[in-house]
Amino acid sequence: MDLSYPVPMARRPTPLPAAEFAAVCARLDAGSTDRHDLRAATLHLMAVLVERAPGHSVEVRVPPYAAVQCIPGASHTRGTPPAVVEMDAATWIALGRGSLAWANATVHASGERSDLSAWLPLSEG
Repeated sequence: MDLSYPVPMARRPTPLPAAEFAAVCARLDAGSTDRHDLRAATLHLMAVLVERAPGHSVEVRVPPYAAVQCIPGASHTRGTPPAVVEMDAATWIALGRGSLAWANATVHASGERSDLSAWLPLSEG
């Protein structure tokens, strides 16, 4: 494999404008299962998490939409971070919006700092 050319890094997600996030949430609350809305809400909430908890000690994964590294602590440079948290988009959105408590969520979490309850919810409603 020739790596003599620059390999693009994954873009860090950025939060949506408040009105746009509210519109996405309204559609989701009305029962929309549109992949674009799920992706938009997931990326928005991931961006908010990264802003509020910058770091590289935990990787939060919401396949197939996003994966970010966050939470202060031990940093790593290769391979899997010391802690990984993975869940589906509906669970992530409910946690991020505060309609589901961390203790009641079905997530796959391992490693130190994998309990995200101190950082949640990210948005009310």
